Amino acid sequence: MIEIPVERLSAEVLTAIIEEFILREGTDYGAQEAGMANKIVQVRHQLERGQVLITFDPVTENCTLLTQQQYKNYEAESSTQQNGSQSASSAYEDYSQDMGNNLD
Repeated sequence: MIEIPVERLSAEVLTAIIEEFILREGTDYGAQEAGMANKIVQVRHQLERGQVLITFDPVTENCTLLTQQQYKNYEAESSTQQNGSQSASSAYEDYSQDMGNNLD
């Protein structure tokens, strides 16, 4: 998995990645539903603060957003897997539930 620096993406590509992620994940933003524009702003803020990373998996050819912790978990599980252990799939667990938390 490769981390993609946000600053290397054009505004259009970044917005498209964020929109695709929001639509794919069915992200929960709490009791009050937020519109797409508001969700995009919230995700951009998380990206700017470094709470969320954009990643690309060359094996699946997918781009996704992960929290810092999920990315660290993925890296740890990947190194463990290279030593013959667990699957790295749990690094993706329940990110949609994390998106609505800790928003300013």
